[in-house]
Amino acid sequence: MNPTAPIACSLVITTYNSPEMLDLALRSALAQSELPCEIIVADDGSTNDTAMLVEAYRVASRIPVVHVWQEDCGFRAAASRNRAIAAARGSYIVIVDGDMLLHRDFIKDHKRMAFEGSFIQGSRVLLSQENTYRRFATKRVSVSLFEKGLENRKNVLRFPLLSRILAFKSSALGGIRSCNMSFFRNDCIRVNGFNEDFIGWGREDSEFAARLINCGILRRNVRFSAMASHLWHAENKRTSLDENDRILEQAILGKWTTCQHGIEQYLANKSS
Repeated sequence: MNPTAPIACSLVITTYNSPEMLDLALRSALAQSELPCEIIVADDGSTNDTAMLVEAYRVASRIPVVHVWQEDCGFRAAASRNRAIAAARGSYIVIVDGDMLLHRDFIKDHKRMAFEGSFIQGSRVLLSQENTYRRFATKRVSVSLFEKGLENRKNVLRFPLLSRILAFKSSALGGIRSCNMSFFRNDCIRVNGFNEDFIGWGREDSEFAARLINCGILRRNVRFSAMASHLWHAENKRTSLDENDRILEQAILGKWTTCQHGIEQYLANKSS
């Protein structure tokens, strides 16, 4: 199995009215040992505080930092990601949430592990509330194995060779999380991106993965590489979960390979 080295990698960071967390996420993104070709902030309707933050980073950054905003009409992560990926210049897409701190080799690892015919599901460390608030004060984005306030501590360890050995292809959907995921942009377009029928928190990432798998683009779990840490915050409301579970079940049982309302609408005036 030979790796494919993407020509360029776009990092997409989703956010909604969390500028303090986004600030740390952007700091970690711009401290990479191998920078992406661009950073795209996929904004699900934040107020002007977020726009001002992104603009400050755009002015200071060595690479393009792009702000893709949509109107606040409720939790629409699927639509915000589609808009960002449609605007992306890279042939390879890494997506994270705006509450994630990226290991300095995060982008390098995702690119190194990219193979045609698969997408990557990465892991995460969970930071405690105290650990998170301390970072707001210190602006420190690196995470140490021995510091206090870590859950899933083993996910701090980086062993690139072991990571490659353990990265088997799979068609399983359990544990899919778009807070640390990557794929080829053309594969995303092939399945029409994220399904915008998902409104509210939950399952839009699993349904996207199901359609990729139904197209023969299998999942590869990456451990001990492409590490990221999740800042603590109150959980999102899950009032839409039953309906979102229903859509996911339809995609699985119907072996969907595309969706009706996806990324295609944003590609009309842009070459893919």
